Amino acid sequence: MRSPEMMSRVLGARLLLLLVLGEAESALGARRRYTPDWPSLDSRPLPDWFDQAKFGVFVHWGVFSVPAWGSEWFWWHWKGRGALEYKLFMSDNYPPGFSYADFGPQFSARFFNPDDWAELFQASGAKYVVLTAKHHEGFTNWPSPVSWNWNSKDLGPHRDLVGELGTAIRKRNIRYGLYHSLFEWFHPLYLLDKKNGFKTQHFVTAKTMPELYDLVNRYKPDLIWSDGDWESPDTYWNSTGFLSWLYSDSPVKDEVVVNDRWGVNCSCNHGGYYNCQDKFKPSSLPDHKWEMCTSIDKLSWGYRRNMGMSDVANEAQIISELVQTVSLGGNYLLNIGPTKDGLIIPIFQERLLAVGKWLSINGEAIYASKPWRVQSEKNSSVWYTSKGSAVYAIFLHWPENGVLSLESPKTTSTAQITMLGIQKDLKWSTNPHEGLLIYLPQLPPSTLPVEFAWTVKMTRVE
Repeated sequence: MRSPEMMSRVLGARLLLLLVLGEAESALGARRRYTPDWPSLDSRPLPDWFDQAKFGVFVHWGVFSVPAWGSEWFWWHWKGRGALEYKLFMSDNYPPGFSYADFGPQFSARFFNPDDWAELFQASGAKYVVLTAKHHEGFTNWPSPVSWNWNSKDLGPHRDLVGELGTAIRKRNIRYGLYHSLFEWFHPLYLLDKKNGFKTQHFVTAKTMPELYDLVNRYKPDLIWSDGDWESPDTYWNSTGFLSWLYSDSPVKDEVVVNDRWGVNCSCNHGGYYNCQDKFKPSSLPDHKWEMCTSIDKLSWGYRRNMGMSDVANEAQIISELVQTVSLGGNYLLNIGPTKDGLIIPIFQERLLAVGKWLSINGEAIYASKPWRVQSEKNSSVWYTSKGSAVYAIFLHWPENGVLSLESPKTTSTAQITMLGIQKDLKWSTNPHEGLLIYLPQLPPSTLPVEFAWTVKMTRVE
């Protein structure tokens, strides 16, 4: 048996160890807690996965996919703005008295196969997917307990669309984000708060916040893409309170990423990464992580039946935007709008697969890359990224003489230059003026690894 003196020493050591561990845990916990104010929330480091991902797919899908005409703002243009062309569309195609709510049962998602979508997104090279959980029309693509009879479980598909797609996406190791509109155009409680100058919060208490907490606890999204914030301040939305919980206590506190749309004047100033505005393109390297969201259909985010070929971004435009965005430190979120039946039309599939094909060759210069000391050459047809000791020059136009002239890189005697997708090293020489000349492979265009936007990889250059 141990002596009383020995037992006392053991117990003392254990107590000391527990105290030390407790203090360490307390200190660690203190570092992970964020208070409901912007200085605290803005100090949170952005989880690494987002910057490494670079490319994502945005999906706008809801009851607006039923009329599928004009844009996903159909209801607002028809009833809010009272636009004549929308009124004529309704009178020409629907019986008198037909309401927007009558579109709900026609949102069938009959052919929606989440695994098909997920396979397409994986083939596109996307590392994250963002689905509209709820757009400004208020219809929720999950069984929201505060959206009675205006959600995808009670009406239309009678399915949990958010949950089904999330399961399929995560099986393929793709991050899953949810778009959520803070406001709803015609919700009576929102209109009441608006009438009261946003001095009351009936809508926030009854609808917005319960939905956000429900989405996080139920689906544990990797990203929350907030929108619909521009009419009222963040204090009305209780944004800082929600984000404080999200960052400190939620089930996704360590991995979740959010954007910057949390109230008037938040955009480009507060939140996680910055969207600033739709289709945002900075002219120089920002000092904060950002994302460009854009759509294959240049005139709409939701699917529309009156889309023409001239409205569709071509492959070269999309890949050029992706390259420029990543070179300037951003992520590129490319949108598609499925049909009411849950189909992704062939032209959207084709564009996504073209991005995937390009990334299968050039992804090394995109994923997990960092901006280089110079982002582009003066003519803006060559854009740079970097990773470790490698520098990548992505050139959008093949030089007529087959010689790529770069002014920015400074070579060393041991510099090595290759082209992604081509096995052999490329010959090069120093430019008499400045920079270097790279002699590109003399190959027929059909045998080049990609059709546009080729990547030269340089090591041991400065």
